[in-house]
Amino acid sequence: MAVYLGLDVGTSHLTALAVDAATGEALARRSVANSAETTAPEDARRGRSEWDARAMVRLAWEAARAAAGALRGRATVAGVGVCGQMHGMCLVQGGEPVTPFVGWQDGRGDEPLPGGAVTYAQRARELGRGEGDRLASGMMGVTLYWLREQGFRFAPGMVACLIPDLLVSWLTGEPPCADPSNADSAGLFDPVARRWRGGLAERLGLPNYLLPPLRSALALAGWLRPELAAELGAAGPVPVTVAIGDNQASYAGSVADPRRDVALTLGTGGQLSAHSPAYLADAELESRCYLDGGYLVVDAELCGGESYALLADFYRAVGRGLLGVEADIPDGELYERMNRLAAGAPPGAGGVACQPLFAGTRRDPRLRASWSGIGAETLTPAHLTRALLEGLVGRFAESYRRMRALGLGPHGRLVGAGNALRRNPLLRRIAAEAFGLPLALPVHAEEAAYGAALVAAVGAGEFPDLAAAARLIRYETDCFTS
Repeated sequence: MAVYLGLDVGTSHLTALAVDAATGEALARRSVANSAETTAPEDARRGRSEWDARAMVRLAWEAARAAAGALRGRATVAGVGVCGQMHGMCLVQGGEPVTPFVGWQDGRGDEPLPGGAVTYAQRARELGRGEGDRLASGMMGVTLYWLREQGFRFAPGMVACLIPDLLVSWLTGEPPCADPSNADSAGLFDPVARRWRGGLAERLGLPNYLLPPLRSALALAGWLRPELAAELGAAGPVPVTVAIGDNQASYAGSVADPRRDVALTLGTGGQLSAHSPAYLADAELESRCYLDGGYLVVDAELCGGESYALLADFYRAVGRGLLGVEADIPDGELYERMNRLAAGAPPGAGGVACQPLFAGTRRDPRLRASWSGIGAETLTPAHLTRALLEGLVGRFAESYRRMRALGLGPHGRLVGAGNALRRNPLLRRIAAEAFGLPLALPVHAEEAAYGAALVAAVGAGEFPDLAAAARLIRYETDCFTS
């Protein structure tokens, strides 16, 4: 039995999923909390996000060993694929991190330069002279520019890594490299030519040796180090593929037919993704490099399941601060109560509208969340909660209409992914109604790790291409209709 292991380096959890290449069944899943954050309290208040990169690698390997251990006696791992959070970066030299991992939620790029109101991200875009229009806070290019402006001394041999690329380097002992799907998130990449923008890096004062070599994820990055293969109980050499972005991995692990399906992923943040054979330039949407040589046209929002969690925290604060309720209700139970209340409110939330932009958007980080249209009879948790869910989905439904106007589709199905959709039936129903499409969920959870496992199977020669591997994807029989 050929089994492929997909590793997903997520923001809140690191997950390993073992997939049977014959049936598509997820044979084992192990997930560990991402406890590697090291952001100092004063830095957290400034919107920064720093993590111990070595600890994240160790946690990912802990999940991998646990998943492989669950297979003992049934199968052995034949290949490993890796995906993870896009944007962000750490500097690596000699295979070891020399800076913390600065995460995608980091906001130092939105801080003003000394003596002025222009932010680091704005100045980087100005210096880009038209090539840096995608640069934003949290991206590798802006973080490197911020480091340069702080006087950080770059040195030959240093390489800027996304966190999944660092994991692959550690697994194989090979120098870091990047697939275009990950490199594209750095803000220093030309997605049409599929190469680094060396001139842009130079205008930001960044030496080109910082940019890792490019390799396709459908090729091998190397082989699992023998001592690590032994820990997995592998019978022979284990190939490891180049890491991919979690957005592309989730799409690969949930969409069986790109011509039919549009994908909505709601985790901590959210992405709406539709396949296009060609790059589409648009002021509101991104065209991200995909694994088959085409593109995913994407609306990537900072709002997602995190928005629902913030509303839950608000309800907890009301209970404790005003009502003296000290009971620590588990998240799952509190979300269920919120769902029941929201289901009792009418569609449209009685005219209450919500923009759930607690952290703004990448285009405008100054935006904040708001509720409007509240009357005396609709100032209730039920209406506020339903309005947030409808506002969350409504942003993506509006982006889908924009995609249709660009010529994408028509699509026959909305494929859902991510825990926010998987755990919330009301949110799935609202999404189906907002898009006017039936919504289906893959039978397997952890869609990004599943996609990484499929990529590993292609890279190892189990399947001729990604389309063949995608035939393993199955969907739940129950489907929310519009």
